[in-house]
Amino acid sequence: MTQPPLRVAIYARFSTDKQRDASIEDQVDSCRELAAREGWEVVATYHDRATSGASMFRPGIEALQRDAKAGRFEIVLAEAMDRLSRKLADIAKFHERMDHQGIEIHTLTEGKVDAMLIGMKGTMNQILLRDIGIKTHRGQKGRVRAGKLAGGNAYGYDVLPGISVNSKLEHGDRAVNRIEAEVVRRIFEDYAQGISAGKIAEALNLEKIPGPRGGFWGTSTILGNRERGTGILNNELYVGRLVWNRLHYSKDPDTGKRNSRQNSEDRVTSVAVPHLRIIDDALWDQVKARQRAMKTKNSDVPIWDRRRPKFLFSGLMTCGCCGGGFSKVSKGGFGCSTARKKGAAACTNMAVIKQKDLEGRVLSALEHHLMDEEAVRIFCEEYAAERNRLQATRAAGRAELKRELKQVSTDHKKLVDAIIAGVPAEQVKDRMIELDARRKDLERQLSTSPAPDPIRIHPGMAQTYRARISQLIAGLSEPERMDEAKEALRALIEKVELVPFSTEESQTGKPGLAIHLHGALASLLRLACGQSVHEIVEAAAQTKKAPRKAGRDAAISSASAKADSQHADTIGELVLVAGTCNRRSLPELKCAV
Repeated sequence: MTQPPLRVAIYARFSTDKQRDASIEDQVDSCRELAAREGWEVVATYHDRATSGASMFRPGIEALQRDAKAGRFEIVLAEAMDRLSRKLADIAKFHERMDHQGIEIHTLTEGKVDAMLIGMKGTMNQILLRDIGIKTHRGQKGRVRAGKLAGGNAYGYDVLPGISVNSKLEHGDRAVNRIEAEVVRRIFEDYAQGISAGKIAEALNLEKIPGPRGGFWGTSTILGNRERGTGILNNELYVGRLVWNRLHYSKDPDTGKRNSRQNSEDRVTSVAVPHLRIIDDALWDQVKARQRAMKTKNSDVPIWDRRRPKFLFSGLMTCGCCGGGFSKVSKGGFGCSTARKKGAAACTNMAVIKQKDLEGRVLSALEHHLMDEEAVRIFCEEYAAERNRLQATRAAGRAELKRELKQVSTDHKKLVDAIIAGVPAEQVKDRMIELDARRKDLERQLSTSPAPDPIRIHPGMAQTYRARISQLIAGLSEPERMDEAKEALRALIEKVELVPFSTEESQTGKPGLAIHLHGALASLLRLACGQSVHEIVEAAAQTKKAPRKAGRDAAISSASAKADSQHADTIGELVLVAGTCNRRSLPELKCAV
């Protein structure tokens, strides 16, 4: 009997939505044919549709790397190296990860991928990626100089279908959309007459006029940034000037997010397109004059560039009506941003809460109410029950693996004894190879399925938490500890929900805002379990930057299906169960303030 076939995972990708969707199936079919010729067993396929190879932040490739860590295959197979990544650093890191897991990379065009091939082909692919970018940019510049669309579209215009020129289909022409053009003129006229962008947006929303993306209008949609040319009021296309290449974009290598930076004037292309004019120069100049006059109070900072100071709970406050954010609306008060920027059609919550009142009530709740003994007791009971259920399931699986391993080892020993007793080795050779392969597979599965750890939750956790919270709150008044204390306190809060209540519901006979404080469970328990402030803040930051989940587009089909969607957040010896398949819903740590 021969050795069991190697398990292989297939990866396929195509770059743009202009390519055939069948390209994925073609790549997978070609890979399956090679696997069949080599005698490999295809256990999973992964793909990314219409996704650039310049980034590794792709659902399919992320899912493949997670399953590689779980030991679900021994070979990764793709059509070519550039399907995995076009960037040298990314493909080198991917190869390093696979090599660490003992997984080989094979492609149809290059064969087995090794470090030398990574260096040569990876460099060629990166140069090709750069050349594609340069040629695309050059092509866009030529289209702009011809007065055509380089990509995207602006509010107020329709993209026209392609026309045949010299037997070739030419795209990129635009025409004024009369209905949207009237909205553009109205915005410019209202702003020139002194109406604020917020009031303009509110009126448009009340009249149910959809915004540029089909949703509500907002202040930033209208104001934008004058220096960057964003926003309705700064789009020079409305006065018949097509401006292109004002910004350039780059991806953060750590997060995959695209950041924009302003180009120098000599790199900007401006072309006259009088047939696309919507407003006259006089109205444009009136708007620009008002924009120049709009400065932040007591400073020379333009209104589109102002940056407010960061308050203790900035970014954590949410409206209980619409789910939008709260921001500073007066010298000492916070209010719903959506209600003020998008009007009553989007949200009616116009209540205001004083900063001092908000911070005092939330800090008091953090210290005295959010982690009281009863809440901790209930959580510990529910947590222990859920952990015990999960551990029982895992223990049953480990016990079965151990039993089979013992039997395989016994059978293997018997065959060795038979050879010693005189049985010809050729008669038992295949069976010994099969048993040895199975033994290694069972040992690998046991090594990736650790034994259950004991649950340890200190009974004095609530007291420890309150003592440390008191120290952090005290740190807010000490200059040398203020920043650290502020970041640590913010890490303990998931959100501060502000819900308006009426006069009838109020104990004081006045309307106001009720505060619902939602604790960040993992950070709260880290604090209660004695972790340092630095570790708590760092862990909270990592949680916010957690990688995206693989969605439907990852299209993972696994023949070795042992689904395991339990995810664990380890806090020393305390593990928080956060899997999407938990049967028991753990209690949320929150309180009304």
